[in-house]
Amino acid sequence: MDAASNDPQAAYRAYGPALVRKAERILRSREDASDVVHALFVDLIPTWTSAVDLPYLYRAITNRCLNVVRDRGTRARLLARDGAAAAPVGRVTLEDEVVGIGLLAALADRLDDAHMQVLIGRFVDDMTQEELAEHLGVSRKTIGKRLDRIREAVIELRGGGEVAS
Repeated sequence: MDAASNDPQAAYRAYGPALVRKAERILRSREDASDVVHALFVDLIPTWTSAVDLPYLYRAITNRCLNVVRDRGTRARLLARDGAAAAPVGRVTLEDEVVGIGLLAALADRLDDAHMQVLIGRFVDDMTQEELAEHLGVSRKTIGKRLDRIREAVIELRGGGEVAS
């Protein structure tokens, strides 16, 4: 990582735009995405080490975005915005249903962080199971099991009528 490994400012210049784009895909808001990335770097600057690399930053941004989605106030604000905020954010999932912000918010309340990382990686970042397994440091079979659990949660939500398409 060269200079970025020792200098948080260099890391911000090098990786900040990519981190904002990733956060924006999850949050559907450029302003919220920028806030999350800035807050991450503000928190990391006092304890910056060479161990902070791009995969670490991607995981940290994903976790922080999931926390924002879990925040009911933020979720209500996102859903109240015009149709662009409620538009689907990802790929086709079950029976031609897409992962929209409403479904993502409802799943955030039901799934743990490990499952949410798989959900975001698969349906927002469009990663394959093999890429997810390598990125998260688990087996592909574990990713498959987590995806099965995510599908079960979607079916439960659809059956309960809690989330609209």
